[in-house]
Amino acid sequence: MLRSGIFSQAVKEELEAIDDSWKQPRFDSLTHVVEVLTSHNPEDATQTLREQRDAIEALVDDVVRGYHKGFNKAIHNYSQILRLFSESATGLSGLKLQLADCKKLLGARHKQLQQQWYRSVILRNVISLLDQIDNVSKATKIEQYISEKRYYSAVQLHIQSISMLEREGIQGVGALQDVRAEFSNMKGVLFFKVVEDLHSHLYCKGEYSTSVIRDKNADDDLLNIDTMVLPAGSSHPFSRRTRTFKKSENGGDGSANGHVEDRRNSSDKSSISADSKDEELSQDESVGKESMKPKRATLVWLGDATPNEFVEAITKSDATLNVKYLQTMVECLNLLGKTAAAGALISQRLRQTVHDLIIEEIKAHAVAVDASRPRVEVSKISVSHKNGVLTLGLKKVQDSKHAKKVRASSEALTSIGPTGPGQTAARNLVEPVLAMLARVLANHVIVGKAMESHTGDDDTHSVSGYNIGFAVTVIQSECQQFICDILRANADATQTDSSGQAARQSKVTAADKSNAGPDEGLSFTFRFTDAMSLPAVPRPVRRRGSANAQEGFGVSTVLSDRGMYLIASLYRPVLEFTDGFTSLLPEKYASLGKEGLHNFLETFIKDQFLPRIYVDYRTRAADALASSAAFRLKTRSSVTKMSSIALLGPSVADQLASEVVAWAHAMPKYAPEFLELVQTILERTLERCRAAYTEAVLGSLSSSIIGRTDVEQLMQQDPASVLLEADCPDHYPNGEDVELEMEMNNLLLSLRPIKHDQLIHGDQKFVLLAALSESLSSLATSIQNLGSQQKKNDMASKRPSNILPSGLHSLIAKYQDLSSECLRTLRIEMQLQAIHYLQSMTGRVYVSDHDAEEPEDFIVSFTSQITRWDEEMTFYISSAKRNYAFGGICGVAATAFVKALNDMSLVNVFGVRQICRNCIAFQQALAALSSTDADMVQQRLDRVRTYYELLTMPFEALIAFVNEHDSEFSFTEVSNLLKVNVPGREIPPDAVQRIGKVLAP
Repeated sequence: MLRSGIFSQAVKEELEAIDDSWKQPRFDSLTHVVEVLTSHNPEDATQTLREQRDAIEALVDDVVRGYHKGFNKAIHNYSQILRLFSESATGLSGLKLQLADCKKLLGARHKQLQQQWYRSVILRNVISLLDQIDNVSKATKIEQYISEKRYYSAVQLHIQSISMLEREGIQGVGALQDVRAEFSNMKGVLFFKVVEDLHSHLYCKGEYSTSVIRDKNADDDLLNIDTMVLPAGSSHPFSRRTRTFKKSENGGDGSANGHVEDRRNSSDKSSISADSKDEELSQDESVGKESMKPKRATLVWLGDATPNEFVEAITKSDATLNVKYLQTMVECLNLLGKTAAAGALISQRLRQTVHDLIIEEIKAHAVAVDASRPRVEVSKISVSHKNGVLTLGLKKVQDSKHAKKVRASSEALTSIGPTGPGQTAARNLVEPVLAMLARVLANHVIVGKAMESHTGDDDTHSVSGYNIGFAVTVIQSECQQFICDILRANADATQTDSSGQAARQSKVTAADKSNAGPDEGLSFTFRFTDAMSLPAVPRPVRRRGSANAQEGFGVSTVLSDRGMYLIASLYRPVLEFTDGFTSLLPEKYASLGKEGLHNFLETFIKDQFLPRIYVDYRTRAADALASSAAFRLKTRSSVTKMSSIALLGPSVADQLASEVVAWAHAMPKYAPEFLELVQTILERTLERCRAAYTEAVLGSLSSSIIGRTDVEQLMQQDPASVLLEADCPDHYPNGEDVELEMEMNNLLLSLRPIKHDQLIHGDQKFVLLAALSESLSSLATSIQNLGSQQKKNDMASKRPSNILPSGLHSLIAKYQDLSSECLRTLRIEMQLQAIHYLQSMTGRVYVSDHDAEEPEDFIVSFTSQITRWDEEMTFYISSAKRNYAFGGICGVAATAFVKALNDMSLVNVFGVRQICRNCIAFQQALAALSSTDADMVQQRLDRVRTYYELLTMPFEALIAFVNEHDSEFSFTEVSNLLKVNVPGREIPPDAVQRIGKVLAP
């Protein structure tokens, strides 16, 4: 092959080397002769032509040698083909002659052969008919199929037998009349068996009922259902995949619902071999893990069934065993012609069956809850008999009456809250009930679709009133009755069925009837305020089957407290339930998902729950804030361990606001309404806090000057104002503005003399202002956290982020402003208190004949007072804010000490030592405060002592000190030193001028 390719390439190259004039179809040699003769060297041209000729001839020889063998073989094969065709033609001619002879032989006996063939056909039909009659006369085969629950095979055999008995020629056989009557009776038995089995599977009690698939990775709780829709007008449907509806329940294997499922799946198993059951259950459990893999397992209930399109479609379907079995039962009813009758029976039993299922689920949950309770040993129970009353009690230390009241109130508040144990108990009860109803609804959707596929889409009432819409309406109605029982709603006001079905009226308990109001519509027997005021009376555990069991659903056996507040635990499960089954419904029934139960829930919340929430929380907030103890300080332990809100009233308001926010989290659709209530509570709290602040500072000098424009500007420019911010450090930097501080101190000192009546009296008011400031700041932080938490919840629920209402934003600023105003007032008041006590030095003569050992009384009074303030405020205000409140005392006191010298006319050495002893006591008291910068205090008051000690120096020593420390004191301050009369000190006439020269710039 390689040589052939190389050879072809050489031929191609040689031919391309030949001039095109040699390749013309009509070769003209004259042109080439003339060209050779006219060339410069004719012999060379002739030789070149010869070489080309020899090369071409060599190539032709190579071609002939290379392909000669193939040409010979092809010619030989062609000759053999011609020979074989000639022999075949000869053979066909002989075959034609033989066929003609056969035709003549068969034509001679045609009639005899036709008669024999007809005879054999008749005999075969007679034999087959006799065999069928023999099989028809034996009805035990159908009974065997029924006992084995192979209903489809039984229906097929029954229909075949009936059709055989109706054939022409057999109708007149008298021996078969009893067989016909037996088959007629058997049809009814078979119908009721199929309907009963279909009914048990509709309500998840059959052998092939879908088990609960727990998918921990799923976001929504749905039930896995793969349906096969049967086409209308066809008795043998085809299969196709439809939508899926997955349901996963929260909780572990030990939940009450899990116990119910295990009990149901284990109580109804019969008539199937152990191997077959294990195979089917293993297939059913693997639906969640291998839902994408096609299932080709043998279906036991289709054993011995005659293969047809339906059997093939069911076998090839990817649906679960439960779905396949339900569709098989509907097909059996269709083959029997009893679809309408079956629909009528299902419709009649639907409401009562659903009601009983709910009661059964509640009882199972009650048993599980009762089993999970810790048991009390008999030895720990004491029995006493007093005044004819038998009392059982635990042997423990009896609590005081006050402790019992506090515990009862706390238990009531905890139980009725949106996150209390009552909500958890209700949710744990409702979720398994709704999960069970979701599975029942899914089964009804499967059966309803299958029935409608046989009756046609336009004739949905051909099954005697049963359809998907009817099933959804009835189940929603019973679910609504169940929810009303939990909410303690009047049963007469719960009929919201748009179809107008005659619903069974459940009876309310005697207690509910006595508490029901005369108002129309929904009425409820629970109030938040009632739960708070009533003592927490221990309720006895209601045992299953007790003589005093209530009628209806028996919710009280599980929930000790019922009422409208439990809507918080019902809202999400009910919405997920309605959204879940709505996704299953065909398009023409989709509107039912937003009617009935969903509409009832929304109406209940808008018309009943929200107004009651508004009234109760506003009332509770108003009562807490209007109480005489509203602005009483909480105990120190409760402040340090629970929250930074030190006042009882604002603390209760904050708790109420947090509860309302928890309601909003439970029902995010109504978050704006709840936030509006939060705003109302916080606005009322702000008003009461401002009134408490006004009452505390009423008539004080600090309250009058705090509103002055110049004071406000100075305080805003003060570097210490950074301590008013939420994220400030405990101490502000030491880079104070000295001029600004001196201006503020001089302004306050200009108010002297400050009378005692102009000050705030009582340590309690000082602590109240501090606690009020901290509480307001904490409330502002709570509002900010509310906005951030609301945003996180919106992101987690994949809803658009709701912006915090503008009213709450403005409240944050108002709370912070009032908190800062309390601190500013406290700072100014402490400075005024310091000025009031230090003004006792003004106009005095400090002349003594002995050394001072103790500070003066006014110093002792003031230092003990600020020490008490600091000790009390430590538990109710942060360190940074205490630093701000006490931070102005040192500066104004140092200034007051220095300026007091202006009004002193006579001071001796012992008087100077008394003043220095006062200053030292003042310094020690300020340095001992928990939030004061001791170094700054020492620096300020050391300057004061140095200033007064200059009075004891001779003038020349004073000049030397001023010359060395020219920036320590101002000219005015040094001049004032010269004006004071100090015994034994001589001052020259030109002393002021000499001081001026030293301090001159």
